[in-house]
Amino acid sequence: MFNHVKQIVCATALVLVAPLLPSGAYGAPAAGETYVYHVINRYNGETVAVLHHEISGASTANGIVTEITADRPHVTLPRTEVHTSDGQWLRHPLDNHGRPIDYEFPRALPAVAPPAAGQSWSVRVNARAEGVDRERSVRIDARVLGNERVRVPAGDFDTVKVHRIIYAGDAGNFRTETRVDETDWFAPSLGLTVRTETNSSWQEPCGRKMCIYRGDWHLHELTEVRKRN
Repeated sequence: MFNHVKQIVCATALVLVAPLLPSGAYGAPAAGETYVYHVINRYNGETVAVLHHEISGASTANGIVTEITADRPHVTLPRTEVHTSDGQWLRHPLDNHGRPIDYEFPRALPAVAPPAAGQSWSVRVNARAEGVDRERSVRIDARVLGNERVRVPAGDFDTVKVHRIIYAGDAGNFRTETRVDETDWFAPSLGLTVRTETNSSWQEPCGRKMCIYRGDWHLHELTEVRKRN
């Protein structure tokens, strides 16, 4: 299930274990282009939605603005994401106990790739969410798995494969924070991911013990690239 709640996040200093590739090493999507993704439910193989990622003319030197809409309005409300040309997050949703919530990072959160396979990094930020009184501590642990050429409906792409675990900092009401487990296939030639697999889990009481609950398990695949007219 996709839901949308806007959120404002204030970040503290970021500590990196490995440097990131310079932005000049990447391509970047241009304003007016649209990237179409199919979202597949990995539990049953059904297509959940078709998402249209339109690159906004509002994109600036600080970030590329993407307006996202779904073919099924009841699945997800329109939302805005912002990332740098090398794929790092400035505004991005994270699952919160089965419900996607937008996070905004005043400084780019390194979510994609340092320069070599095997390298890893860990980042923690203090997050403040709209409608939430206290700050949230969000952690991301990521590792580059290597380079991989992948085939998606939109074509064949050389990618950097990255695995990351994100702790959303949303613990409360006797529930642990959400753990988001993601694998990205980032195509430097596009400055975008062409495939993302994501699932989430958390624990909360069930009777006299703590039980594991699971959120959506989705695969996003790029199916079409629509260039500017």
